Amino acid sequence: MISVAEALDGVLSLVKPLGTETVPLSQAAGRVLAAPACATRDQPPFASSAMDGYAVRDADLQPGAALCVIGESAAGARSDAIVNAGEAVRIFTGAPVPGGADRILIQEDCTRQGDTITVGQNLDPSTYIRPAGGDFRTGDTLDAPRPIGAAEVSLLASMNVARVTVRKRPEVALIATGDELVMPGEVPGPDQIVSSNNLGLAALVIANGGIARGLPIAADTEAALLQTFDFARGADLIITLGGASVGDRDLVRKVAQDAGLNQSFYKVAMRPGKPLMAGKLHGAAMIGLPGNPVSALVCGHVFVLPALRKMLGLPPQTPLQEAPLSCDIVPNGPRTHYMRARLENGTVTPLERQDSSLLSVMAQANCLVVRQPYEPNREVGEPMHYLAL
Repeated sequence: MISVAEALDGVLSLVKPLGTETVPLSQAAGRVLAAPACATRDQPPFASSAMDGYAVRDADLQPGAALCVIGESAAGARSDAIVNAGEAVRIFTGAPVPGGADRILIQEDCTRQGDTITVGQNLDPSTYIRPAGGDFRTGDTLDAPRPIGAAEVSLLASMNVARVTVRKRPEVALIATGDELVMPGEVPGPDQIVSSNNLGLAALVIANGGIARGLPIAADTEAALLQTFDFARGADLIITLGGASVGDRDLVRKVAQDAGLNQSFYKVAMRPGKPLMAGKLHGAAMIGLPGNPVSALVCGHVFVLPALRKMLGLPPQTPLQEAPLSCDIVPNGPRTHYMRARLENGTVTPLERQDSSLLSVMAQANCLVVRQPYEPNREVGEPMHYLAL
């Protein structure tokens, strides 16, 4: 067995950043920006009002002063008036500030009768003017690489960027194996269970920028596995689920080798997830995950996500975080242990049941406490590293 670090290095050596493509901004959400995007305008493009009120000269704002309203400035319909001494222009949020004005008198701080406003007492001291280019200026860039979320889409739109260069999505072929499996919605036989790993890993892939290609469940025969491996051609990453151990019906490793797998490693000193392998098949990276559902999901976070991130041009690993324990825990064994845990109120609590078949426990967890081989017992308050889920 090799260490988790060695295995991760092995997985990452099998992949590289994919190419790029240009897409409309309306289709960019969830993608990874691959080249800087440049603003073609200032934002705001003019000095604008941050509040409803009156554009005035600051020097005229004496309590009780009367000012003559000479025009109105609205968003999309500026006033051409120039504000001189004793004058004001009615203005609305987002509207251009007329020439001569250097302050917005908010409407709560004055009263109006006809075309005259009277300045009130205890004025709000803020000017409420947003300067031209106060957000960004022409030529400013949104740097890459970075995931494109709602905030980035809004910013790019304001920058008047209609199309962006993004990294191609990794296409991931998912192969669940086993005679005991049926798909959700089917009626399992007396010795069958419902397949969950393939759908769980597909959700993980999709949520992190990849395209999940679900293949038919492969029966426990060499012919069925060979056919399914053939279906996986063209994918950037092939993930098998189950069949990678050493039982008589664990055929994935043998059949993959027969199909041309160039194996990088097999078996990792981790818990859960020991029967894990990786290599190259049909020109794609291949990761063979364990069949236990929790093991598959844990290995998905530890190995598959870093591979996806590298293919998307992002830093592969997200740093482990640290939080104090809320309870004592016993010494760890010879393998790195990823304990399902809850991070709440600044402390981390490993969940009581850690069996790798318990999806209900995995669904409760929001992080994995990472314990090193032969780590001694830990007590309440001691800092622990964890991987956020």
